[in-house]
Amino acid sequence: PLRFHRLWMTVGAALIVVVVYLSLTPNPIEVPVAQGDKLGHGFAYATLMYWFAQIHRAANLRAMYAIAFVAMGIGLEFLQDLTDFRTFDVADMVADTLGVGIGWAAAPPRSPNLLMFIEAGLRGGK
Repeated sequence: PLRFHRLWMTVGAALIVVVVYLSLTPNPIEVPVAQGDKLGHGFAYATLMYWFAQIHRAANLRAMYAIAFVAMGIGLEFLQDLTDFRTFDVADMVADTLGVGIGWAAAPPRSPNLLMFIEAGLRGGK
């Protein structure tokens, strides 16, 4: 178990707030490549899923996060449609969903748990 669980959850909550803000701001980040916004969506949701999968190893909790993040992506698209400055795009929902899948697939145990690595460093490698 992670020693700084509350800290990691707080950082995760902050990441969610950033994704929500960037999804609803009138001035979104532009990725200067073809379909760059789709890459941004995928990266954002992969990051969220990967982050929380490091904190929670149980498959049922990971599944709940995955469902929540996919729902969040869909919900944010509908909220964008209510604005005068953002647009509704099903392809963004698909990119969000693919990002969640990539984040889950890339998460420990298939890759190192970065949070455990950080905690080990803070304890002096013990």
